[in-house]
Amino acid sequence: MRMLLADQGQSWKEEAVTLDAWGQGTLKASCLFGQLPKFQDGDLILYQSNAILRHLGRSFGLYGKDQQEAALVDMVNDGLEDFIRHLGQQLFRNYEEGKAQYLKELPGHLKPFETLLAQNKSGQSFIVGGQISFADYRLLDLLLNQERLFPGYLNDFPLLSAYVARLRARPKLKAFLDSPEHVNRPISSRLKI
Repeated sequence: MRMLLADQGQSWKEEAVTLDAWGQGTLKASCLFGQLPKFQDGDLILYQSNAILRHLGRSFGLYGKDQQEAALVDMVNDGLEDFIRHLGQQLFRNYEEGKAQYLKELPGHLKPFETLLAQNKSGQSFIVGGQISFADYRLLDLLLNQERLFPGYLNDFPLLSAYVARLRARPKLKAFLDSPEHVNRPISSRLKI
C-alpha cells in the first residue's frame, strides 16, 4: 500500500501501533475483523489488505485496462496471497527451522511469476499488461522482502530480477524505497528483521 501510494504521488498519514498498544485490546476490539490494517479514505473505512489494495487499484487506475486484465491482476494477487500464507507457515512459526525447507520450496513459488512475466512482452513490462497494477506493488514488496531475508535468491530468475530493478528505478518509488521510513521498517514484528 505504501509503495503504491508513494509511486502515485500520494501522501498519507500513518498511525503506527505498538505490540503493547495492540495487546491492550481496545484497538483490536474496534477493528471490524479484529485485525489491522485499517485504511480510511474520506468517509470510507476499510479493513483487510486485499480489499484496500483493490480499492486503491480502482481509485488510481491500477487494475488493468479492461475486465480481462483485471481478472489477471486478481489472479496474480490471489497467487501472491497463497505465497504469503506459505511464507507465514514456514518462517513465522520457527524461522530457523522453517528457513531450510522454505528455501528449498522457494523456486517453485517464484516460477509462476517468472512465467507470467515471460508471457507479457517477454518480461519487459509489468506482471499484467502494459501498465503498472496494484499486483505489481504487492509482488515487488514480497520480492524485496525475500531479498532482505535471502540475498541472491533471484539469481536463477532473470526476468523477476530485471523486473525488480525496473520497478525500483521508478523515481517516486525509488525515493520511497530509499527513505528511512521504508529502510528502517521491519519485515515483520515476529521475525525482527
